[in-house]
Amino acid sequence: MDTVFIYILFLAAGFAIGGAYAMWKVNKLASGVLVALAVLAAVSGILRLI
Repeated sequence: MDTVFIYILFLAAGFAIGGAYAMWKVNKLASGVLVALAVLAAVSGILRLI
């Protein structure tokens, strides 16, 4: 189950980065929030691996 959770964290980080890139010209604040969420998801995935 832990492996699936880590996979979901990295998948969410990827989707959030893609959404932030697509939203960059429309709304920079929402894009920044998505980048912050992506960084948190990626860091938590890395910490779960350790």
